[in-house]
Amino acid sequence: MILLDDIIKVDLENKYITTYFHVDDKKMFYDKTLKGIPSICGIEFMAQTIGCYAFYAKEEETPRIGFLLGSRLYNNSIDLFKEGETYTVKAVEAYYDNEISAFDCFIYDKLEEEVASATINVYQSDDDKNMEFIGINGEK
Repeated sequence: MILLDDIIKVDLENKYITTYFHVDDKKMFYDKTLKGIPSICGIEFMAQTIGCYAFYAKEEETPRIGFLLGSRLYNNSIDLFKEGETYTVKAVEAYYDNEISAFDCFIYDKLEEEVASATINVYQSDDDKNMEFIGINGEK
């Protein structure tokens, strides 16, 4: 399930990534009665943006599984990501300790106004044996 459309910029020196998504009726979570995607799904857009950052930061050959541990202070000023609109997602690494990270995440509308924000905590094992321990096959 890929919700993002593309990566705009990866800046490993300043520890951030910017992606975007366009809302249409082909996107998962699209609600045709609402003509958009409920804003709570912003957390998933943020998490996928973080996954892209991890891929580049760890210089991986293939993407690896990561886990969203939780979010703090998910704030949104909209009820819906509207059909036909494009939104930008920015994730800034605020904390990193071994396999656990925290990112300050923001979603902006076409006018570059912040419409959602949260701090997202994530885990990604560096060891395939850890993934097997929790029941996920570490094979590529």
